[in-house]
Parts: sequence; structure tokens; C-alpha cells
Amino acid sequence: MSISQGVFDGGEGAPPAKSAAVIEEELGAARRRRMLLIAQIGVGIGILAFWQIASGWLIDGFFISSPDAVAAQLWRWFSSGSIWGNLYQTLYAMVFGFAIGAFIGFCLGLLFGRSETIATIFDPYVTALYCIPKIALAPLFIMWFGIGIESKIAMSATVVFFLVFLNTYSGVRDVNRVFINAARIMGANEWQLMRIVITPSAAAWVLAGLKVSVPYALIGVVVGEFMSSNRGIGYLIAQASGLYNTAGVFAGLVILSVIGATMSAGVKRLERHVLRWRGT
Repeated sequence: MSISQGVFDGGEGAPPAKSAAVIEEELGAARRRRMLLIAQIGVGIGILAFWQIASGWLIDGFFISSPDAVAAQLWRWFSSGSIWGNLYQTLYAMVFGFAIGAFIGFCLGLLFGRSETIATIFDPYVTALYCIPKIALAPLFIMWFGIGIESKIAMSATVVFFLVFLNTYSGVRDVNRVFINAARIMGANEWQLMRIVITPSAAAWVLAGLKVSVPYALIGVVVGEFMSSNRGIGYLIAQASGLYNTAGVFAGLVILSVIGATMSAGVKRLERHVLRWRGT
């Protein structure tokens, strides 16, 4: 093929040109995303405006504070630098608790999912432990690990473990037997079966467990900080509550919501990357 033909044809390796219908569909999807973003921002502004108006007019400001008072409290925390040590404490405990709980839950979920005997033997004990309210474990963790950050990590890891474990176990048990039998016929050993068939098939379940466990990892840390701590966002909220500082309580809640939303967004991006083969 001559150079002129390659240029005329767009080259052998050139991707096919998009049709007008495809371009129009992509433009429509982009416009829809912009409209949804504008709607989300509008809802947020509306909520803040209603909160500001309702404070002191419909409801006593002592009970719900107001957006400007919360913003002023946040500004004082960040401008003075007093928030950074507390924020680091909470983030550190949350990330490590989440990682430890997710890793152990994933490994045991794979093990129990692949072994019917082990799952049957330990099922009543796992169920019994799962039914215990996790907040009831906080005093025990304080006795074991002290009032430092270790007890908060243990609390967070315990909550995350059960969510990831149960989702991983369900995902492994849900793998299509046809795929497993086909891999075995082609000579796959247990490790290859786990790596090529079972783990990818259960990925959606595992990632769903990770998404659900993000806010619970934060809850576990904050509960531990409520129980006994001298640092952390939970400690700031408890301190503000003891001083009847409603703005301080709401300011702490705002920070926690931002942390949880950011972590959840990260897990969603991971999900889109891992499951990109599904076109999601």
C-alpha cells in the first residue's frame, strides 16, 4: 500500500471513525453528567440555605447550630493547626484498621468458600461472633490494647473483617461451576483455579464488601475515640458535646463525612478499574 493510500484510508492501524450517532450519544451523555452535577450542587446549596434560615427561626440555634457557625469553627480548627494531629490519628487508625480487616476477611472468605468442611465446622461460631454488637467489644479492646490507637485499629478491623469476609465467601460460593470444571479439565491446579477463575469471578462481591465497609471502618474508629481517647475527630466531637458546643459537633461530623466520602470514592474508582472488563 502506498503512502497516499495510507493517508487516504487513515492508515492500517488507525481506529475506525466514530459515526454521527455515536458522537451524538457521547455528547448527550456528557450533557447529562453536567446537568446531574449542577443538580447535585443545587441540592447542596438548597440544604445549606434552608439550614441557615431555619436556625434561630424555625428551630433554636442551640440544637442545630448554623452553616456559618460551623464554618467558623472549622476555620478556627484549621487556622490554629489544632485539627491536624486529631485528623491524622483518625485517618491512621481507619486506614490500618480497614486494611487489616479487609485482608484477613478476604483470605478467610476464600478459604471458607473453597472448603465446605471448614465452612460447616466454623459456621455457628462465625455467626455467633457476627451477631455480637461490635460496640460491645470496645471495652474489651481497651482492656487488651489500652487507650492508645491500637484499640481503635482493632475496633475498625473487626467491623471491616465481617463485611469483607461474608461478601468474599458469598462471591466464592457463587462462582459458576461450569468455569471451575472447564479450568480443571484444561489442567489447572488449585492455585491457578483461584487466580484465574475464582478471584476474578468473586471480585464484584469483594469490592461490594469493601465499599460497604468504608463507612463502618470510620464508625469503628470514632466509637473507640468516644470510649477512651485524648486525640482524634471522635474525641473532638465528644469534647464539643461536653461543652454544649453544637457548632463543634457539626464541624466534626462534616470532617467525618468528607473522610468517608473520599474513601468511598477511592474504592469506587478501584472497582471501575478492576471490573473494567464488564464495561462498568
